[in-house]
Amino acid sequence: MSDKELRTRSDKQAIDQFINEVRTLPKQGGGQGRLIFALDATASREATWDQACHLQSELFIATRDLGGLAIQLCYYRGFGEFKATGFVTETGQLLNLMNGVSCLGGRTQISRVLTHAVKETRAKPVKAVVFIGDCCEEPVDELCHTAGELGMLRTPVFMFHEGNDAHARAVFQQVSKLSGGAYAPFDRNSPQVLKDLMAAVAVYASGGAKALQDFSSRSSPEVKRLTRQIR
Repeated sequence: MSDKELRTRSDKQAIDQFINEVRTLPKQGGGQGRLIFALDATASREATWDQACHLQSELFIATRDLGGLAIQLCYYRGFGEFKATGFVTETGQLLNLMNGVSCLGGRTQISRVLTHAVKETRAKPVKAVVFIGDCCEEPVDELCHTAGELGMLRTPVFMFHEGNDAHARAVFQQVSKLSGGAYAPFDRNSPQVLKDLMAAVAVYASGGAKALQDFSSRSSPEVKRLTRQIR
C-alpha cells in the first residue's frame, strides 16, 4: 500500500472516530447550534487556500449526519468585499459555497466579521465563531471592543492563526480572550492540526464546554491547549 493510501486510510479512521464521538454528545439548550465560519480570502492566503478548503470540507462532510449545526460562511477579500451566506445545514450547500470562493488581494476586514457576528447573535444566539487568517491590518482597540461585546453575549471567537506574524498573534490572542474563546496557531505543513482544531470547535458548538473537555482528554496537544483557554 502506498504512503498516500495509508494517509487516506488514517484520515478516514480519524473522521470515523470523530463522528462516533460527537454522536454521543448532549446537545446544547436552545435547539440547533449556529456557528459562523469566517475566512480571510485575501491574496496572502492563496498558497494554502485549496488545502484549507479541502480540510474544512472533509470536516463538514464528516458531520453531515450529526444534525447539530447550522453553519454560515463569511469571508472578505479585494477592495472592501465582505460576504456572508445564509445558515446552511446540508454539507453539499456549504461545500458549493466554499468551493466558489477564490482569493483576491486586499486589506483585512476582521472588524466586519466581528460586527457581523454581534448582529447575528443579537438576532438569534450563535454558539461560536471560527476565524482563520494570517495577518491583521486594523486598529486593535476597535477589534477588542467588539470582541468584548461578543464575550458579553456569550459568543466565543476561536482565532486560528496561519503563519507566524507576531502582530497578528498578539491581536488574535486578545480577540479570543475578550470574547471567551481561544487562540491556536497552525502551520500549512501540518494540516492535521487544523483538522483537529476544527473538530474541537464542532464538538463545542454541538455539545458545549463539557463536551469539549471530554473530547480534549482524548485529543492532540493542540486541542488541549485550545480547551484550557475557554472560560
